[in-house]
Amino acid sequence: MKVSVTANYFDLSDKDLKQMSQLGVDCVDFGNGSSFPGVKEQGYPDLDALLKQKRRIRSWGLDINRVTLPNITTNFMNDGIGSEVEIENAVNAIKVFGEAGIKIVRQRFAGDVFPGLTTTYQAYQRGGVISRGESLGFTKEKAITPTLDESLKWREKFKEVYRQLVQTAEDYEVKIGMHPSDTPNPDTPFGGLGYHRIIDEFPNKNVGYIYCVGTRAEEGGSSLVLDEINHYGRKGRLFLIHFRNVRGSLATTKAFEEALLDDGDLNMFKILLELKKVGYDGCINPDHVPIMEGDLPDTDVNWSNSNIGWSSSSIGFAYSVGYIKAMLTALHEFSG
Repeated sequence: MKVSVTANYFDLSDKDLKQMSQLGVDCVDFGNGSSFPGVKEQGYPDLDALLKQKRRIRSWGLDINRVTLPNITTNFMNDGIGSEVEIENAVNAIKVFGEAGIKIVRQRFAGDVFPGLTTTYQAYQRGGVISRGESLGFTKEKAITPTLDESLKWREKFKEVYRQLVQTAEDYEVKIGMHPSDTPNPDTPFGGLGYHRIIDEFPNKNVGYIYCVGTRAEEGGSSLVLDEINHYGRKGRLFLIHFRNVRGSLATTKAFEEALLDDGDLNMFKILLELKKVGYDGCINPDHVPIMEGDLPDTDVNWSNSNIGWSSSSIGFAYSVGYIKAMLTALHEFSG
């Protein structure tokens, strides 16, 4: 297993890459599909610019692991006029990434989460560390969620996109990994049940998961995470692991808080043991890193209580990467 970090901007500085290299990061995951040169101009990334950046990243001893396709927006999911171009852009993006030798992509879909069901708050933990918290109980007026018929229609639009993406991904030897719905409220498209359905609907081996330990723990805690890793891992469908610890879950406390890797409810070493048991050999990515003294909040205001993407000189990222690398070393010694 290797270590990757998510960058939500394409133009990584020498400082960014130097610090990643110094920390022993192996790979970069690009989390923002619109950040690639060419997307705003033509709808999909420019191959030459991508190859130039890939060579630059590799010159620091790193590589590109996972990228994000242009978003599928609300306009498409609601059958907006002219929105079919969004599928074309996503298909063309897969072709570009495939030609660049990048093997894992993610497609984002508008409507895969239900905002307004929980209340987000700023949690304070060990030594004043700031993290994201969400509570069902604090929300007294719940937002309206889709009906069964609306959910089925959404699923058909999802499958319409995936049918074309999967065919192209197979042609270009690219894997499509889906991230679970975060927050995993009941009936979200990629909550526990909907997440399982992806590989039922698309049994192609190029279809699988960007499995987020934290998000799935939000729904059901440690036992759910270990069971799902075993289930998906035995099928070879785990393409990337987002490695995040949490306290509480929607099932147990009706709330959860993200936590530092050694300070939540989950035993993260047990999770690595389970990943090794099922033969996982991809990247471990510390995401939603709590904010430590001296760190700046994430530039995305929707995630202001944690850092979802890489930030140079981030104490939280340095801590998380070091913790993961130490556990990987121990895992090797422990299990051979």
